[in-house]
Amino acid sequence: QVQLVESGGGLVQAGGSLRLSCAASGMISARNGFAWYRQAPGKEREFVAGITGGGTRVYGDSVKGRFTISRDDSTKMVYLQMNSLKPEDTAVYYCALGTTRPSFWGQGTQVTVSS
Repeated sequence: QVQLVESGGGLVQAGGSLRLSCAASGMISARNGFAWYRQAPGKEREFVAGITGGGTRVYGDSVKGRFTISRDDSTKMVYLQMNSLKPEDTAVYYCALGTTRPSFWGQGTQVTVSS
């Protein structure tokens, strides 16, 4: 079984930064890809960023140049550094196992960006 636990969300002013963390446990290997998705109220879940087992990074168009995904396989951690935050980044952010078709999800962490 796999467990993903997000942390690091909170309230931040526009232009500020946050770093989200995802602690993975269970049947996880360095070959697994991970992703961050988000869901704002009344909207569908949206792909934010993904990182493959080989370290290739992919970003959604709305966050390119502002967000950075990274991973530390020694500690089974995945991170999302978010800079230049905008009010439209407000959402619940989810860590996921897999990049395009996630098989496991975390419980989510709320990010609120005030204008």
